[in-house]
Amino acid sequence: MGAALGWGALAASSLIIGALLAFARHWPDKQVGYVLAFGAGALISAVSFELVEEGVNVGGGDSTAIGLGLGAIVYFLADGALARRHGGGRGMPGRKQSSGPGEALALGAFLDGIPEQMVLGISVASAGGISAALLVAVFVSNLPEAIGGASDMHESGMDRQGILRIWAGVATVCVLATLSGYGIADSASGDLLAIVNGFAAGALLVLLIDSLIPEAREKTGTTAGLITVLGFAVAAGLSQTG
Repeated sequence: MGAALGWGALAASSLIIGALLAFARHWPDKQVGYVLAFGAGALISAVSFELVEEGVNVGGGDSTAIGLGLGAIVYFLADGALARRHGGGRGMPGRKQSSGPGEALALGAFLDGIPEQMVLGISVASAGGISAALLVAVFVSNLPEAIGGASDMHESGMDRQGILRIWAGVATVCVLATLSGYGIADSASGDLLAIVNGFAAGALLVLLIDSLIPEAREKTGTTAGLITVLGFAVAAGLSQTG
């Protein structure tokens, strides 16, 4: 449990780091897009090698497929509810168009972070250690949303202490998600563990297609694909050696 808490806190700390980076200077869209694209590639690798493959190994393809469908549906519905609440669209691009983009991005980071951090807890419980590839994927993918959300909040007049409290709260919930993932994996059967892995993978795939990849493409143009593949390559290499 202590290991899950520590690794979960490390991964979620990038949300607070991102908010602090937003205060340091203005970040051009292209630079944020590079981080988004790299993080998207790393998450694709994590879905492939840390979630779906592991789910099939421990519980079979049927259970993993059920989890994939459930995760995709639940995330899609939750993202839609968030969009309706703030009068914006789905995913990160839609949240920026909402009536309160800073708050919408913070809630979006909370929604996006839960499946990511649950997987960290599952990884610690199942393998007795952390996957470096998964840790990198979660850490990097958190940064752009925190930078964008904190910047919008600051521009709207919110003080820095209030902004940091919000992002610290999001990070705390994400750490709790890591602990819940650890608890599930520590006592779950193979079939249930496969469903949980599939659930997280399904949610992350919708996140990738609806948020990270479109936003990275918009900010970086034709280099998004290259940076995404580099992120995938780094994470895939870490997955095979870690």
